[in-house]
Amino acid sequence: MLEPRDYLGVAVDPVRLAVLGHAAVRPIDVEQLASELGMGVRKVQEVVGKLQAAGLLTPELALDREALRAIAQALPQDAPIDPQLLAQGWTEEEAHTLGKFFTGSRLKQIPTQRGKRLVVLERLAQEFEPGRRYQEKEVNFTLQLFHADYAALRRYLIDEDFMARADGVYWRTGGRFPEH
Repeated sequence: MLEPRDYLGVAVDPVRLAVLGHAAVRPIDVEQLASELGMGVRKVQEVVGKLQAAGLLTPELALDREALRAIAQALPQDAPIDPQLLAQGWTEEEAHTLGKFFTGSRLKQIPTQRGKRLVVLERLAQEFEPGRRYQEKEVNFTLQLFHADYAALRRYLIDEDFMARADGVYWRTGGRFPEH
């Protein structure tokens, strides 16, 4: 079984993450997936082989959900919030809110109360550099590092004016900006 840190090393690669995402829906057809990803079949075969060797894909090329459950169970429970998440001059109340919703650097859940959700969204907005344009897949990748429901986070960031989008391009529009 992979240790959580080793899993992150495997899953942080966008191609491997895309393959895992497809495998979560149905077993992989290497040629079809290569076409969908705009990659060579050989490259997809290589990635699939690495994911199988890591124990994340079954012999049928489907996501091994039991392996993911085992990795999740190996994660430390209720770890304190990562100090890097609090390095932006938060008030004591905001830091308390962030501490309730983050374990380490992972968002445990998306707050249902708008005020608390705004604090969390403002923190997530800081992951995006002011003035830089991002493709949707870049936004999704960054948000996935914090929570599995990256689509909801992305929508909230747009709805609450922390980010804007046009023609599939996103940019940061709100939250605290570093002083120059």
